[in-house]
Amino acid sequence: MKKRHLAGPFRAAALVAIAGLCLLMWLPAALSQEDIKELKPEALAPQTRPAAFFMHDAHNEKAGIDDCTACHHGKDKDGKMDPEDNSAGTACVDCHAVNARTGTPLKRAYHQQCISCHEQKNQGPTYCGGCHKG
Repeated sequence: MKKRHLAGPFRAAALVAIAGLCLLMWLPAALSQEDIKELKPEALAPQTRPAAFFMHDAHNEKAGIDDCTACHHGKDKDGKMDPEDNSAGTACVDCHAVNARTGTPLKRAYHQQCISCHEQKNQGPTYCGGCHKG
């Protein structure tokens, strides 16, 4: 009777398990905001301009933004914008519908948030092609 070597299948299973663990450790970091390179909400598809170029961490470092609520505001009990409430981790479209009948529509929310800050600080682009490059 010939002796079977099980080292091959065990080695393959171990490699698959290690690869799976590496993927699980890498995935949350890959989905974090530090990897955002553009603002391209699927809710606004089809887009008439290229996605807004936006390197999240580089932008915040250059702008000196440490507080997430500077961009990720929440809302108060009346549904009004509350700059003290942190909504980081919540998709903008969860509060700003694309075709909102009440409140601020998604596209306007993006533009008001970004452009008004750029105008206030007199830094950053305030024209379409400044963010929507392509």
